[in-house]
Amino acid sequence: MENIETLARGSRGHYVELVQLALIRSGYLSGSPDGIFGGATADAVTHFQRANGIPATGEVDEQTWRRLMPYLAGYSVRTVRPGDTYWKLAHEFYTDPSAIAAANPGVDPNDLRPGMQIIIPFGFPVVPENVSWSSDLCEIVVAGLIARYPFMRSEIIGNSVIGSNIYALSLGEGPRRAMLNASHHANEWITTPFVLKYAEQYAKARLDGGSVGGVAVGDLWNRVTLDIVPMVNPDGVDLVSGALDSGVWYDGARRISNAFKQIPFPSGWKANILGTDLNLNYPAGWEQAKRIKYAMGYNRPAPRDFVGAAPLAAPEAFAMTQYTEKNSFDLTISFHTQGEVIYWKYLDIVPTGSLEIAQAMSQASGYTVEDTPAESGYAGYKDWFILTYNRPGYTVEAGRGTSPLPLTQFPEIWQRCAALVSAALAKI
Repeated sequence: MENIETLARGSRGHYVELVQLALIRSGYLSGSPDGIFGGATADAVTHFQRANGIPATGEVDEQTWRRLMPYLAGYSVRTVRPGDTYWKLAHEFYTDPSAIAAANPGVDPNDLRPGMQIIIPFGFPVVPENVSWSSDLCEIVVAGLIARYPFMRSEIIGNSVIGSNIYALSLGEGPRRAMLNASHHANEWITTPFVLKYAEQYAKARLDGGSVGGVAVGDLWNRVTLDIVPMVNPDGVDLVSGALDSGVWYDGARRISNAFKQIPFPSGWKANILGTDLNLNYPAGWEQAKRIKYAMGYNRPAPRDFVGAAPLAAPEAFAMTQYTEKNSFDLTISFHTQGEVIYWKYLDIVPTGSLEIAQAMSQASGYTVEDTPAESGYAGYKDWFILTYNRPGYTVEAGRGTSPLPLTQFPEIWQRCAALVSAALAKI
């Protein structure tokens, strides 16, 4: 989160939401984040600053951001003091001794030595469900998950047009490989907290012997390796969420949007920041997708449905193919919104077991299994994966309504789609 402007009374937007989220988690503010820096938020900032020994200006400057950051990442780094024990630290930080032990696998809890540094996970989940999302928040949450669950692995698989990192997480040690991805489309960012919450719950269940979506994780851990790409299109998500609301990239997107007055800006934006629809940029019937979309008027950079100058011309789509080729997944699920539908094949290619898995996903979630509509049946990630590997690949359209879906839908999306993913993992 570099070069974030100082926030003060009257500020609005995504970063105000993050300030409010941190203040709520730290106990200085009540209610839910609304993105409006009013009197209550200013008072909470002032109290937080006083408690943390920094100038009590009521404004969120760089120093205040640094102090708030642990409450977004969900952990703190503590220098051990004489007399510290995991039980004592858990009591002090409102967490659990087992969570501290999990975050510090190389530390003997019976030999805590003053001066050593340990990670203290806080007593709340890392993944928030009540704020809009951005590439910054995704990066913070990924770091928080890795700190809490060091057996979870992360890597950067590529970069966006602007240069934002595209992250991947990996859990499990099994020979079978499954991959979830989210936010190919900018205004479908609600899928990002879903897949990250799945990662968090999966890791937690690994520790406590629990289950996710009705399936015991212990039964899957040594059989399946689960990979997750939480935000394929970070620049587009930033545009829709308001994290990107000025500057040369914003102005460029605004100019593109001005040629498509029928699409609201920025809420209707699905493409990457240069106006390429990432889920139409894969080499699977790309020329056919081009003919269809050009006939619909999307023959140049647009907020949606422009296939790009060539297959994989978008760096985000190219990164996804490179990552897939490196790992040779047995199954992939791409999360989009909306419609409560599971799309399961490309043309007449029916990979072995793909319909059986789709039916299990449908039974678990209540979503219907359907063929992709003809106007959207080419050049998507699912299409490329099935064409290239002849293995089960799915597009799941979560929720109902107009994207971006309201966060009030998240609990139901979570319940249904967590069961859907777990049913698929149990089948491969």
